[in-house]
Amino acid sequence: MHDFFKLDGPRFGPASGGAAEQLVMLLHGLGADGNDLIGLAPQLSNALPTALFVAPNAPYPCDMAPFGYQWFSLLDRSAEAIQSGAQASAPILDGYIDELLAETGLSADRTALVGFSQGTMMSLFVAPRRAESVAGILGYSGMLVGADSFAAEARSKPPVLLVHGDADEIVPVQCTPMAAKVLEDNGFDVETLIRPGLPHGIDPAGITAGTAFLQRVLG
Repeated sequence: MHDFFKLDGPRFGPASGGAAEQLVMLLHGLGADGNDLIGLAPQLSNALPTALFVAPNAPYPCDMAPFGYQWFSLLDRSAEAIQSGAQASAPILDGYIDELLAETGLSADRTALVGFSQGTMMSLFVAPRRAESVAGILGYSGMLVGADSFAAEARSKPPVLLVHGDADEIVPVQCTPMAAKVLEDNGFDVETLIRPGLPHGIDPAGITAGTAFLQRVLG
């Protein structure tokens, strides 16, 4: 059904040169592409030398820029439009996760999702709605979409680390404690890290914390 939107993008590793023992999916934000986050892979691979890192391009051309991709449009930023957009892309990402697990022979509990901004929104929307829990979700500068229906739709509870800059001019930092509360209220193990003075981006402290989180949940 979603073959037209078959995802693809740059890959890295495993740095060990052997077969993949873990899978890390890097999901970019609005107007970027897989190259935006695959640059994290060499650094992360120091802690995860047997991991395969994949950074797919989102399925749709960005409608707010002459380049890049989007998981859903943000021309309409109402909660209803954002939730509708996430719901439309969810089966595409969900199917891609299934494809990668089949390709690598790995199980969901050897898989982590790392998102930035809109990629975080998709990670938090898709992974908890899967029957088999992934190993963890690492989200930078994002928010929880569809909070009102989350309790009824969540099927698994992977551990979550949310990192956000308190000077984020794109996605307000308040979105992270709001997301954490919903997740915690539904029995998730959630950690948050708020970075002082950081705008919409990822800083070295966030990478260090994220690396430790991935190393812990993936073993």
